[in-house]
Amino acid sequence: MKHIHTIIAIAFCLFFFTAAKVPGSGGWVSIFDGKSLKGWKVGKNASTFSVDSGCIIVHGPTAHLYYDGEVNGHTFKDFEFKADVMTLPGSNSGIYFHTKYQEGGWPDYGYEVQVNNSHGDDIRTGSLYDIVDVKEVYVKDRVWFTEYIKVQGKRVIVKVNDTVVVDYTEPENPLRHPEDHLSRVISQGTFAIQGHDPNSIVYFKNIQVKF
Repeated sequence: MKHIHTIIAIAFCLFFFTAAKVPGSGGWVSIFDGKSLKGWKVGKNASTFSVDSGCIIVHGPTAHLYYDGEVNGHTFKDFEFKADVMTLPGSNSGIYFHTKYQEGGWPDYGYEVQVNNSHGDDIRTGSLYDIVDVKEVYVKDRVWFTEYIKVQGKRVIVKVNDTVVVDYTEPENPLRHPEDHLSRVISQGTFAIQGHDPNSIVYFKNIQVKF
């Protein structure tokens, strides 16, 4: 079954392929070369992530792919981030920022920006997960969209295409319960892409950052 889904994934990426943008284009720097996972690191369930036709294909058991490359020493505080994303029906993923590498499990550090247009979890694309939860669906499955994240000081802005869906300023003493994302706070760190579950298939390309 996974072999069939992989063929579908390659077809989608070939059909919608856009070459990764080069560093220096309006200040944006590519952190994914469109050809390999060079500069990225994953621990358990590494097979969840593969690359074909300019896309990172996310499909497999729960895993997280962390940016570990040379750009800014893979450590970012204030930044702008954007990626082109496409989901298949019923899929769930996410983009973490201000996080750090773990061998397995859900990342303990950083915020998660949701990728989910039709999964059973009703927290939808663009949400600052469990902090500012968006229930409206702004984009459809099987359609490429751009997810944009900006952090400036304590302020986080998330856009889906050109629509601002989250504009959140972290308070001085944010309430975080120990069982509920104690370290989900503004700090600094890297980015990570989430492989949520074996039934989810999500594609990422043109992953760029400005800092």
